[in-house]
This record gives sequence, structure tokens and C-alpha cells, in this order.
Amino acid sequence: MNKVALVSLCAIFLAAGVGGAQAAEGPAAVVVKSRRQVLQVTGTAAYLRGDYVTAARLLLPAAERGNSRAQTYLGFMYANGRGVPQNYVDSVYWYRRAAEQGNPSAQAQLGLMYDKGHGVPREFVWAHKWLNLAAAGANGREREYYTRLRNAVAFKMSPAQIAEAQWLAHEWWARPERVVVLVEPRTTLSLRAK
Repeated sequence: MNKVALVSLCAIFLAAGVGGAQAAEGPAAVVVKSRRQVLQVTGTAAYLRGDYVTAARLLLPAAERGNSRAQTYLGFMYANGRGVPQNYVDSVYWYRRAAEQGNPSAQAQLGLMYDKGHGVPREFVWAHKWLNLAAAGANGREREYYTRLRNAVAFKMSPAQIAEAQWLAHEWWARPERVVVLVEPRTTLSLRAK
């Protein structure tokens, strides 16, 4: 069963009112428990097949709720004009939200935005900080790649700037987003004596 069919099957189960839909197909099994997760999974599938307009529409609700992967996808889409108009400021907005939560891909992309001055002032200290955090949080080949990017930025910096960037990275910690749900206040009932 391919990914698109798997996601469609999960969506059908949820639409039919099944509490949790699970497609067991080896280690790549997808467990979907809510409509929100269906939108995220289908948004990711749309992104991976190159349907960026659909991906943007489906990933936006998850990104607004604080999903760092959806935020990273949207950041990339805005940076490259895929499915949305190219806008570096919006790209930085989404990358920053995901990077603050500890997403290494978003941290690396945000570091590159600072290095290039896209959507933010060109600032090598902040570029180095985010690339350093990305390298620390990534695994395998990604770590090697982010380390090379960080070192390339370091060649543009003075020793004092590198020390400042390292201090900023050392003092940083991931902060999961808190979603605030606004609820209308309950109306109070007045009790009248009869």
C-alpha cells in the first residue's frame, strides 16, 4: 500500500467515526488518532509528492497549533515560493517558531537566513548560533552537513564573535509552544427567589 493510499485510508476511517485508525505495514506504520493528525499527514504527503498548494493549505493549521515539522515545511515553502508567494520574512517567522522548539532542520535553515540576510539583517553571530544548535541536535549525515555550514560561517567571523555565538548557543534551550485556546466565558445564571 503506498503512502497516499495509506493516508486516504486513515482519513476514511476518521470520517466514519472510528476512534483511532491504524495502518500496520511494518516499521513505517502510521497511527492517526485525530482529524488534526490526518491533516498533518496528508499535508506532509502532499508536500512530498510536490503538490505544494495543497500542502500549504493542509499544513497551516498544524503549524499554527505549534507543530514544528509543519512550521519547517511552511518556512521552506515561503523561502522558495512553493505553493505560496516567496516571502523571506514569512519564511523566517515559521523557521524561528520551529527552531525555538528544537527542530534541527529549522535551526539550520534559520541560520542560513541570517547568513544570507534573507528576511532578517545579515548577522553572522546568530547564523553561527543556529547552525551550531542544528549540528548539536542532528544525527549522522545531517550533523556533518550542519557542522560544515557552521564552520563556513565561522570563517567570516572574528574570534570574539565566535565566542559570543557559542555562548548564545550554550544558553539556549528548546521551548515547546503553548497553544492558547480562547473560550467564550460562560454566562452566569442568576437565581431568583420565587
